[in-house]
Parts: sequence; C-alpha cells; structure tokens
Amino acid sequence: MVWTSRVCCRKYGNFVDNIRLYVKGGSGGMGLPRLGGHGGNGGDVWVVAKKGITLKQIKDKHPNKRFTAGVGSNSSIHALRGAKGEDAQVLAPVGISVTSDDGRILGELNFEGDSLLVAKGGQGGTLTSGFLPSKGQTRQIRLDLKLIADLGLVGFPNAGKSSLLTALSHAKPRIASYSFTTLRPEIGKVIYNDHKQVSVADLPGLIEGAHENKGMGHRFLKHVERTKQLMFVVDVCGFQLASNTPFRSAFETVLLLTKELELYKEELLGKPAILVINKMDLPEAQSHFRELEAYLENQEESSHLFSEDVIPKSLMRFTHIIPVSATTGLGLPLLKSLIRQSLEEQDVIETEGQRSERLLKLRSEIPTSSVPS
Repeated sequence: MVWTSRVCCRKYGNFVDNIRLYVKGGSGGMGLPRLGGHGGNGGDVWVVAKKGITLKQIKDKHPNKRFTAGVGSNSSIHALRGAKGEDAQVLAPVGISVTSDDGRILGELNFEGDSLLVAKGGQGGTLTSGFLPSKGQTRQIRLDLKLIADLGLVGFPNAGKSSLLTALSHAKPRIASYSFTTLRPEIGKVIYNDHKQVSVADLPGLIEGAHENKGMGHRFLKHVERTKQLMFVVDVCGFQLASNTPFRSAFETVLLLTKELELYKEELLGKPAILVINKMDLPEAQSHFRELEAYLENQEESSHLFSEDVIPKSLMRFTHIIPVSATTGLGLPLLKSLIRQSLEEQDVIETEGQRSERLLKLRSEIPTSSVPS
C-alpha cells in the first residue's frame, strides 16, 4: 500500500509536526544443525533524539519512510555463533513522543541521546527452534513532535501574540491585522544582558471548541503540554472571531482560554502562568483594564456573572498580571524581568522537590537494623 504525505504527516507550511514510519527488525540467521551453531540475532530499530534534526528532514531524506535493520549472520564452521545484524537508527528531534498505529504511547525522547527500541530483531536459529531463525518485529509508528519551550503563548487569534514575540525576542513571525496569522509554531529567544536565554513559543491561535479539535484544535493544544509555563495573551478591549460569533470581553476571554485547556487536559491548569493584557495603547484601554482588574480580584464571584458555557470548573491562578503594549513597548521591560523571575522560582521549587525525593529514597534503602536507636 502506498501512503501519501497527507496521511503520513501533518504540517503547517514547511513545518512538519507528525510523521508515520514503517520500521522492521532484521531477521535472525540460520543455525548450524550438525555442529549446534547459533545463528546471529537480527538487528533492532531505534529512535534516537538528536539536536538539530527536524521531522521534515526525516521526511525529505527518507521519502519512503521505511527503516529496516540488518539480518543476523548464519552460523558457519568458521563462526558457530553468527554475528548480530546491524541496528538501524531513526535520528529524530528532541521532544517527541513515539506512538504505535493504534495510539499506544511507546515512549518519549526529551533529551539529546535518549533512545527508544521500536522494532526488535528476530532470534537466530538454535537447537530449541530447530535451528530456524525468526523474523524481526514489524510495525508502523508515529513520531509526534511536541515543542519544548520555557514559555508557551496562549491566546485567541489577533490577541497580539506574534507582535509580542517579535518585541520580546529575535523571532520574526508573520504579523497582520487579521485572524490566524500564526499557522505554524514559532520559537523566539528572549536574551538578557548576562546572556541568559529563555525560549518562547508562539503557537497557532486557539478558537472556542479547540478541545474538540476545531480550528487548529489538538495541533495547538499538544504543544502547550511541553512548555514549562504558560503566558495568556489577552486583548484588553475584548475579542470577536467573526461577525456571526459572540463578542467576548477580556475577562470572558481569560475564562474561555482556561476552559479550552481544562477540557483538553485538566493537568495543564497546574502549570505556572502569567497573564499579559495586550494593546494598552488603544483608546479606552485603561477603563477596560480597570474593569478586568475588578473581575480578576474575585474570579469566583465574577465568573458567575457570565453564561455557564464559558465558565471552567477550575480557575487559573496567575503568578503575575501585566498590562503591556507590544506596539509601543509599554510594560515590556517589566514583563521580561518577571518571565525570568517566574522561571527561576520554578527551577528552585523543582530542585528542592527532587532533592527531597532523593533523600526519601536513600532513607528507604537504609536497612532498619543499621539505623542507631
């Protein structure tokens, strides 16, 4: 069967974030009955994470998307134990999950050098198999890229995420006065005076119903999973996707963004989050911001003023709420400072948590009899 690129991968323009591959372990080698020789095992297929690799490069370099390991050597008089077949490697980007065709997660590769066995080679022929070898494992797998970034920008179309990323970093995403200017993920680097760098991902815009895969749907939401923190970007004057859709105030926008994340995966609401109120240079921005502040001071009571279809079960707790203008630069120095502060605070908490876990593990491994009374 011939699989077209439409089925095998998803992409935004030239950006490929999902690819389907055929992998096959090598067959084992024949055993040698008269001397009891063992055939060599077939080679295995591994997916190995490497920096600088993209799924598009895999697609272009291996257009047939097939990876087959080497066959094990037959047993012979000169080598009673046949050599193992050569392994095959699929070099893949850091930050991918590998799934089988039925959706079962086989593993994740989060750091350079991480490897995952995806197709095991067949056994060489031995006495127990009548000296006949077995075939290698064959399967279809999917490599699914989930971006890893320090910060992920979350917002409805035209909230100014692309403008904000440009103002904060050296990224140059497409910017225009219409919705859905971001059709593929963009990564920017916020660089500080001491050369510290923070990666920020501008992801394709959400719409209401994204958790049901509407619009960019799951293509957007899966990338949110792999960011350390979230940055909600909201238009201070509110948002309306189209003339036939309801107008949402800034506070309703916050509620809806929270609800979309919650309905997709509730654990996302546990991430630290910063709320950026953009477009403070617009007329009446100050009055809209004061109204939003009043609502945010008591989210529980404020949320009940709106229809149930926009209210999430859990409300987002923001570490910082910052009014900015990506156009004029208002508030951006403070935002850059708070981004770094928030990430460093998270690193301290995680480091302390890891130390506590290691200490508990060490204590549990010490025999009770060796602990002094």
